[in-house]
Amino acid sequence: MATVKFTFEDKSIAPKIVENVEADISILEVTEDNDIHLNHNCGEVCACSTCHIYVLSGEDALEEISDKEEDFIDRAINPRLESRLGCQAVILDEDATIEVEIPDQKQIIGHEH
Repeated sequence: MATVKFTFEDKSIAPKIVENVEADISILEVTEDNDIHLNHNCGEVCACSTCHIYVLSGEDALEEISDKEEDFIDRAINPRLESRLGCQAVILDEDATIEVEIPDQKQIIGHEH
């Protein structure tokens, strides 16, 4: 089972480690299942950029980025080379350790989800 380590750009939120994560679920689903706030205004269909995350390590264990996802990442706040959309970053390797930083959600309209 995979391990996902979450840190937050908003340093008032403590890091969280989620263990025993099954393969074939997205990083967004991991956040939803573990009470970690990550916006997802479009309903997880790759139609916005609100679930934008930074994958700091373990990107090889995730489904490859699509052209559509890249287009929406370009619209995200402060995109970087390690940017992904949480709804599209599906874990493929059940033995992976993935480190994710969640950008400050207060900058996003509708961040109260």
